[in-house]
Amino acid sequence: MRQASFQFNRLFNRTIIKLFVLLLLMVPFALIAQEDSTASTEEESLISPSLQFQCVQKSDNSIDLKTSMLARINGWPMKLQLLKISFFQVTGDEEKDLGFLITDKMGKGVFNVKPEAITPDKDGAVNFKAVFAGNNALESVEEELTIKRAKIEISPVKEDSLLTVQVKISDATSEQPVSEATVGIFVKRLFRPLKIGEGTTDENGEASIEIPNNLPGNAKGEITLLARLDEDETYGYLEASAVEPWGVSVSDALQKQPRALWSKNPPLWMLITFIILMTAVWGHYIVIIYELFRLRKEQPKTEG
Repeated sequence: MRQASFQFNRLFNRTIIKLFVLLLLMVPFALIAQEDSTASTEEESLISPSLQFQCVQKSDNSIDLKTSMLARINGWPMKLQLLKISFFQVTGDEEKDLGFLITDKMGKGVFNVKPEAITPDKDGAVNFKAVFAGNNALESVEEELTIKRAKIEISPVKEDSLLTVQVKISDATSEQPVSEATVGIFVKRLFRPLKIGEGTTDENGEASIEIPNNLPGNAKGEITLLARLDEDETYGYLEASAVEPWGVSVSDALQKQPRALWSKNPPLWMLITFIILMTAVWGHYIVIIYELFRLRKEQPKTEG
């Protein structure tokens, strides 16, 4: 009986030792699996940003590459600032590095490409690429745009009291006029350009748009006019500007405002009326309080 019990205990101890050794051997694999799951979780937790990319051809033959970085975080759209966006010109299998920018606090940036750095193909087309390489929190993203080179010219014309803006658009390679293109005329303002007119180019690629003659300008009466073609399928965005003394002079110097309802200094009649009314109201309060104290003092004492 004792021998059977001894053999059972020895077999039990061996089984416990084997289980303990197996557990020790499984610990590294469990740690590796945990690390892999943690890495996959980190990869899955990366935020996917949105890169908006525009190419604006200027009247000086340069091109503005405009970007905007956005992402939806916890259901809310966020503007991504201080991110590096790199730009390339793609020609076949080759990519020419043009430079980079850092997004501002609004998640936007503008990179100007000089005419000498632009190499269009035989058809006058140019392919640009904007690339964000990603970081520990954001995935990488890139966008490409292909536009055809074009020229836009703006010519302000003043005849008596009539103010017009003449715009001409032509293909940069073939020099053929661009017809049936809708051109908007804007005046530069503090936050964004204000649209004041619109026209469509004829068979000669020209359009003439009349503008108002009472637009507020700077202290010298100057206004900045913008002619813009937006989102054309072939040429993208085109923009030209001109400065003309056609505005109403508006000074930004601080001046003493007259007494008026909309100023900090109200008219005298209103101020006097207000003082009289408030004096009457508070006078009634004072009289009432005085009468209450007087009645309390005159209240007859009850005999004990």
